[in-house]
Amino acid sequence: MTLDEALNHCPIIAILRGVRPDEVLSHAEILFDAGIRAIEVPLNSPDPLDSIATLATTFRDRCICGAGTVLTPAEVKSVADAGGKLIVSPNTDESVIAKTLELGLWSAPGIGTPTEAFTAVRQGSRHLKLFPAVSYGPNHIKQLRAVLPVDVVILAVGGIGPADIETWWQAGARGFGLGSEIYKAGQSPEETRLKAANIVKSVSLLRI
Repeated sequence: MTLDEALNHCPIIAILRGVRPDEVLSHAEILFDAGIRAIEVPLNSPDPLDSIATLATTFRDRCICGAGTVLTPAEVKSVADAGGKLIVSPNTDESVIAKTLELGLWSAPGIGTPTEAFTAVRQGSRHLKLFPAVSYGPNHIKQLRAVLPVDVVILAVGGIGPADIETWWQAGARGFGLGSEIYKAGQSPEETRLKAANIVKSVSLLRI
């Protein structure tokens, strides 16, 4: 499965910030059953590489799993060694993008300005994470879409909930990274189930 295929199936990347290795699978299986096909474990979570390795071994090609808050090429390599396929960053770092693509992983660097967006595209990224999206607003994506290559996918991440997805979609976002809206450290699997169902329902109502 490619990242595009995962987002076409369901345009949600579930961010499991703070998840522990001993609980990651119970939450991830719920997300997968709900229809989500992309899962990110931020590297500032407890033993994140262990969680990523568990997800990679369990889901293999059925789900795109990887890391968030990736800041250095060395971290990219560690994620790749754990079996992760997705590298998400809060910033645009050309060395991180280069290492990601060198290792055949999916790159989703954080961007805000047109300069950052075109820097990432020039380096080879096709999936750009507008972060923090809530600070910029949907119209920012609309303006970026007018100048970026048509094959570039903008992901809206940061401060977006189920009620906001339709507005961002109409502005041109084609993916959403959801953190606390779908998972908070310590929450029960049942809470994850309820949140995931609510989010997937919102996505199903999009006017595509």
